Amino acid sequence: MSGETILSEEQLPSVTSNELIPEADKANRLGTDPIGKLLIQYALPAIIGMTVSSLYNIIDRIFIGNGVGPLAISGLALTMPVMNLTIAFGAMIGAGASTMISIRLGQKRKTDATNILGNTLILNFIIGIFITVFGLIFLDPLLVAFGASEGTLPYARDFMQIILLANLFNHNFIGLNNVMRASGYPKKAMWSSLLTVFVNICLAPVFIFVFDWGIRGAALATAIAQFTGFIWVMTHFMKKSSYLHFQKGYFKLKKRIIRDILSIGLSPFLMNVGASLVAMVINISLARYGGVHSDMAIGAFGIINSVALLFVMTVMGLNMGMQPIAGYNFGALQNDRVLKVYKLTLMAASVVTTFGFALAMLFPTAIVSAFTKDADLIEQSKLAMSYVMLMFPIIGFQMVTANFFQSIGKASYAIFLSLSRQFLFLIPLLLLFPLRFGLNGVWMALPCSDLLATIVTAIFVLTQTKKVLARKKI
Repeated sequence: MSGETILSEEQLPSVTSNELIPEADKANRLGTDPIGKLLIQYALPAIIGMTVSSLYNIIDRIFIGNGVGPLAISGLALTMPVMNLTIAFGAMIGAGASTMISIRLGQKRKTDATNILGNTLILNFIIGIFITVFGLIFLDPLLVAFGASEGTLPYARDFMQIILLANLFNHNFIGLNNVMRASGYPKKAMWSSLLTVFVNICLAPVFIFVFDWGIRGAALATAIAQFTGFIWVMTHFMKKSSYLHFQKGYFKLKKRIIRDILSIGLSPFLMNVGASLVAMVINISLARYGGVHSDMAIGAFGIINSVALLFVMTVMGLNMGMQPIAGYNFGALQNDRVLKVYKLTLMAASVVTTFGFALAMLFPTAIVSAFTKDADLIEQSKLAMSYVMLMFPIIGFQMVTANFFQSIGKASYAIFLSLSRQFLFLIPLLLLFPLRFGLNGVWMALPCSDLLATIVTAIFVLTQTKKVLARKKI
């Protein structure tokens, strides 16, 4: 990797710019308040929002598993690659824009930050509409390519048709909620996530059990929740009292801003695309090597992924808290604060993933039985959990480090670390291990790739971190 950043030394202006952010503004405290206090202040709301969101996914699957059936869980698992693809674009714009805004605020360039906000909205609308149209046209071929069978295709199709229709709202919600957090409103961003989860959890059981709308009911509840979140964030940025808000004249797309947003956002984008490709390969492998249990094996992957997601989303919440702090202080050339927030986030993430590993190893039957009463699906899920969660304690390190480099604008570093697990290790192992170990080989590939990716990340941190932060004030 070249280690190039879209923010070269020549591009970093003096922090004594004429356009000073008011001292009392929330964003300015990112450069002065104690790091531990800031991390709690910014990460806790994000953790609550992300954790509750992942809990919703778990509860939603419990509703579907008990109210529709085990094949519906398998059908829902098959939608994961398609959903990851749609989310990838929202994550790309949201992560890129929020990182750029954090850095610009650290550089005391509020006007540039407002320009980025306007471009974020327009980009979200353009790409969101394209994804919806493309997804609806090619939905069935995509689902079949991702491992759908005759039994699971109808469930997957019914769910994704509604999700794709609501994609435009979710796309904007993801992007603008990240910007809200980066511009000094972490608690409000948390309430955005909580609002969507609350709406979803309230509507899903009504639509599934009372109206008997099946998996379409679950999708409709999700779509309504996403629309509610979209209205919430739009209302925030339309208020002149918000520190950053929509203003006339700031919606014209600019090549430089688009380039910077997409360059930094490329890391989470490729990470989501990689996750989509990995899920596709896993589903195809499970269908191929699972024999008569193939649909149940795919359902088991869906269940385990939901459980793992609870802890992964918590780490992502920590990363969201770290991002504006690291980005702001990197822009302000305060390297000691940049390193401190990275180390604190890393410690917290390791505790979270280790706790998830302990629960999975100690209580697999209790966890899986909440999703289904089907004996075959329970046994398949327990087997999968014993493999998939094996290296869980160390994945927090890999996730935090990739996000750290993204947060300070080092796009190429973040992309390499984000993709190392999927493309360098996991996909090759998914193709090789099942040839020798059958269905168990599919499960074995996941912890092995986690271990190898973490080793690469550790080497990368030891050799590159000092180099990245070797800057002098100008």
